Parts: sequence; structure tokens; C-alpha cells
Amino acid sequence: MTERTIQASDFGKVAVLMGGWANEREVSLHSGQAVLDSLRQSGVDAHPVDMNHDLMNQLQGFDRVFNVVHGRGGEDGLLQGVLDLLQLPATGSNLLGSAIAMDKYRTKLVWLGLGLPTPRFVLIETEDQLADAAELGFPLMVKAALEGSSIGVARVENASQLRDAWLEARSCNSHVIAEQWIAGDEYTASILGEQALPLIRLQTSHQFYDYAAKYQSDDTQYLLPCGLDAITEQTLQTLSLRAFEAVGASGWGRVDLMYDANGQPWLIEVNTVPGMTSHSLVPMAAAAVGMDFNDLTWRILVQTLEPSSQ
Repeated sequence: MTERTIQASDFGKVAVLMGGWANEREVSLHSGQAVLDSLRQSGVDAHPVDMNHDLMNQLQGFDRVFNVVHGRGGEDGLLQGVLDLLQLPATGSNLLGSAIAMDKYRTKLVWLGLGLPTPRFVLIETEDQLADAAELGFPLMVKAALEGSSIGVARVENASQLRDAWLEARSCNSHVIAEQWIAGDEYTASILGEQALPLIRLQTSHQFYDYAAKYQSDDTQYLLPCGLDAITEQTLQTLSLRAFEAVGASGWGRVDLMYDANGQPWLIEVNTVPGMTSHSLVPMAAAAVGMDFNDLTWRILVQTLEPSSQ
């Protein structure tokens, strides 16, 4: 069955999973509604499902799942394990890829093992390990390793701020890393299938692309074209695709990276269920190659007809 011959009826009854219980719940609800509206405009028999802990019963009667649950529960392998048990095809990465990509610490361990460039880092499990983090040099980043949307992320300038940021990040989850600060431009590479879409450069008046810059600021700029020469952009796209595949991610997603003044790229993290409103980064990158939002959601859903889906 080729993409051109696929009909909306081929998908059967589709659950658009959204919401959930993570800190990114509200963002997920917006993404889910946008995807739901889009699929319905394409004639798909799509239905909203606000994910809760009775998920196995919630998904009874559905033929496949479009997953738009951001963060823990929906993006960390838990949902994917349930879908495996139910033998329900779904969009996005499988259990392994979701679990690794959601964990910033283990993602970076995989990249290091493959020789892929990522900023130096340490895991902070106890207060005694704050001294190890300080040895990375200030400023540095402190991150809750199991959160998305820049929740639990802070730039710190000294040891006192480091402790405060660690305590704040630990309130999100016990898994916290400190990461070397990289001075440079921020980019994101959207992944669709085996293709890296055009890069977007993120430009903000904030110290970095934090939660406020993503969802609250009016002055954040998304530069597309990104301003790099064609060869450099292609090199970073190839690196991003390799980084995505390295952690077992598949289907669609996003890779965030930095590019410093010396021309050195630095991989930051992988998102396996990125934002999916009409103003989000993946739809923005898709539009740059002539793909509107309805085309994008259709292309993602088509992946669930492939044998490897879940």
C-alpha cells in the first residue's frame, strides 16, 4: 500500500492520546486538540482520549493511536509498553527509544559511547556531588533529566545558585544532571521518518530557550531558513538524524543542538513527542518543505500502517 493509495478509512478508529499527568499536561492538551482537528479534516475517524491510569480500558475498541502525550507517562516508554501489550500500532518511537530519549542522562551516555558531540555533564544524586558539578566550571546548566518543555532547567552562575537549582530540579524528579554551558546558537532539527527537515534557529532575549521563551514570550524568533550555509546545515541535519537513531528513536521527533563560534556542534537532547500545535517547531519545519499541518499529521499517522509500528 503506497501513501497515495491510502484512504482515511484504512486507519480505522484512531485514538488521539493527549493530556496525561505529567507537568506538560496543558501543552499536550493543546497539541492533541490541534492533531484531532487536523485528522478529522482529513476524514480520519479520530477521537480524543485524555490519558489516565486506566489506559488499557480507555483504548478498547481503537485500531491505532496518535500519541501526543508529552513528558512522563506518554513519552518515556510506559505508554509504549501498554500499546505493545494491546498490540495497538501507534505513532512515534517504541518502548526502548522512548525510554532512552526521555532520560537526558542516558541519552548522553549513548552519544558519548558512539563518539557523538555533547556537552560535558555529571549526574547529581546527592548534595556531595554538587562539588563534582562545579568542576565543570560556571556558568552551567542544571536539568531535571526526566522532564521536557525546559521544566526543571536553569542556568547557574555560582555554587549557591547551583545548590538552589539542584533542589528545584530534584522537586520535579530525583534524576538531575549538571551540564557544561555552551555559548553559541541554538537550533532544532525536526525528524520525519528517515528525513531531517530544515533546521530552525531559536533566537530569544532569555539566557536560553526556556519554558517562558517557548510558551510565554512575545519576542522569541524562529529563523527559517536558519542562516547557515547549505553544507553546514546538511552536516548538522545528518548529525541530528544519527543522534535520533542512536537512542532508538523512530517515526518522528526533534533533536535540539547548539553550534558554537568555533563551528563545533553540540547535541543537547531528543524529543520523541514534540509540540504539535500549528505554531510548534515540527509543523514549522514541515511547512518549509511544502507540507501543511494536515499533510504532516497524515504522514505521521501513515507510519502506523507500517509493520514496525509498536
